[in-house]
Amino acid sequence: MNTSTTNDWHEANQHYLMAALGVVREELERYRSCLDNQVTKNKSIRSESSIAQEKLKQAAKNLPAPAALDTLTALFGLSPFERNVLLMCAGMELDSTFATLFASTQGDRARPYPTFSLALAALPDAHWSALSPNAPLRFWRLIEVRTGEPLTKAPLRIDERILHYLAGISHMDEQLAGIVEPLFADGDLVPSHGKLADRLMGAWSRRAGKSALPVIQLCGDEVAGKRAIAAVACAELGLNLSIMSAQALPSSPGELDALIRLWEREAALSASALFFDCNEMETSDAARLTLLNRFCERIKGMMIISSRGRNLTLQRPMIFLEVNKPTANEQHAVWKGSLGTQADKLDGQLETIVSQFNLSTQTIRFISSEALGNGATNGLEHGKSSNDLGNMLWDGCRMHTRPRLDDLAQRINPAATWDDIILPAWQKQTLKEIAIHVRQRNRVYEKWGFAAKSERGLGISALFTGESGTGKTMASEVLANELHLDLYRIDLSQVVNKYIGETEKNLRRVFDAAEEGGAILLFDEADSLFGKRSEVKDSHDRYANIEVSYLLQRMESYRGLAILTTNMKSALDKAFLRRIRFIVQFPFPDAAQRAQIWERIFPAATPTEGLDANKLARLNVAGGIIRNIALNAAFLAADEGEPVRMIHLSRAARGEYTKLEKPLSAAEIRGWG
Repeated sequence: MNTSTTNDWHEANQHYLMAALGVVREELERYRSCLDNQVTKNKSIRSESSIAQEKLKQAAKNLPAPAALDTLTALFGLSPFERNVLLMCAGMELDSTFATLFASTQGDRARPYPTFSLALAALPDAHWSALSPNAPLRFWRLIEVRTGEPLTKAPLRIDERILHYLAGISHMDEQLAGIVEPLFADGDLVPSHGKLADRLMGAWSRRAGKSALPVIQLCGDEVAGKRAIAAVACAELGLNLSIMSAQALPSSPGELDALIRLWEREAALSASALFFDCNEMETSDAARLTLLNRFCERIKGMMIISSRGRNLTLQRPMIFLEVNKPTANEQHAVWKGSLGTQADKLDGQLETIVSQFNLSTQTIRFISSEALGNGATNGLEHGKSSNDLGNMLWDGCRMHTRPRLDDLAQRINPAATWDDIILPAWQKQTLKEIAIHVRQRNRVYEKWGFAAKSERGLGISALFTGESGTGKTMASEVLANELHLDLYRIDLSQVVNKYIGETEKNLRRVFDAAEEGGAILLFDEADSLFGKRSEVKDSHDRYANIEVSYLLQRMESYRGLAILTTNMKSALDKAFLRRIRFIVQFPFPDAAQRAQIWERIFPAATPTEGLDANKLARLNVAGGIIRNIALNAAFLAADEGEPVRMIHLSRAARGEYTKLEKPLSAAEIRGWG
């Protein structure tokens, strides 16, 4: 209905409702007259009653669409008597004279309210079954019966949602507030998602009018895409869509059944389907899964379940649709459409962004809008470099993909550059090759066809091995800086869990959270999980091997760079090493390398005096220890108000060696002053 027709309907619906109340009023007045034995007046009332019926017929003719009362009667299968009971309760709320009528009809001023006893005596076509808990009035809670009193004498009250519905006012039931929210379509779908929406609509359209519609389960990690598909499909079918989280379900069976009934009533009144969000469902909680299955089994209306996997087993028809992120080409098209004329100025930067970040349609639109807003403020519209917009888009993508990972791992802000890392030429060249693989991944895999030839081994993985302090973490920082990507450190010794299955679950959470942005994942202490493959003696050994295989499988398919570090390469199984693309050995630095480290260890702003890198290089320690000594010496010098001198470094070295329980020989600090 257009706005004009809607306004006409609301006015006509109001007239129809008041006319229907007039008919019920006449029935009550006729009954009161019979009680008073006023025969003459009773004949007059019969005449007026026919007038009330005529008014109702006339009001019905003026309706441009069915009245809310008639729609509700059909939806819940109300008999004429049940319909009149409902109207009797509505009259109490809509017409102040009804209270006086109830009191006088029941012969008691203390009872100015409707009751079943009055309805059974005064209304035509009365039947006792209308009072049953399974009859529509009570089953669907169209009316409320005050507890603690005899059923026939208890006051009756129309439910507030039903009262508003009869008056033509549509709103979500307040009893569902905080549990159910409307979900609206937001923009067009990409072609791959459009096909899934068509399949959803087809599945329901083919079974229209049949008793059991299939449940549609949208599987996968693309949460925003699943919502958009459901919203668009329901809008095309003329349905409203509401979303409910699995976390909101009550745990007691009684409360759960009440919620089911309340939702089914709301779904009927508002022509709604339910989008049931199970994406954060804890699959290891058997009791919770049983509860979710009970809820999904008992919902009779149209339901769409959103989950990461196929964890629910229902005894009703189900259709499973796998929802992935938009394809690379689709994401590229969304970026172009969102950026408008600015997209043509990016000179290939969009391809790089699409190859690195795997984002939903909604996320791309949001980042584009934010970047264009900032760009307009900074003068991009007036010819400023397109690199500024490209950088804003890249940073926007990084920022958007951070929140989920920040809860699972430690984000390292990379400060190190190629100039900071001291390594032999071969190792440094290998690190640069790792950066090349990440940077050119899309061209080789997608444009040159390697991904189409085989999906195995497309992830970029590296193992950094060497003693503590030899630069493994710094090398990871250098790569993050070079590639302008976030770096997250995951301590595998903390991820590994003694409970069977928990380690794999922890690893899955990390990789799932990182997939969107392709951040660099640094797994420390790899030997805690990657020790030599154990002989399977019990279920724990077997599961440990499964966990290792799972981590390697995820690394091989991960769209970003995954780095493992270990101090003991010899402890790792060779079968696992073969599945790592790059292995970089970080050697203990020789004297010449240590001298280079000393030359670069102090920031340019640090005052120094008389430092001799060659003498300092006699300390037989790795770069991490050198940094500790330099930092401690800087504090000593600062406290004395002096520049950093050899004497400060001597004192700091003694303290560091003591901490390491390592003797400091006279030869190492000879000539330091």
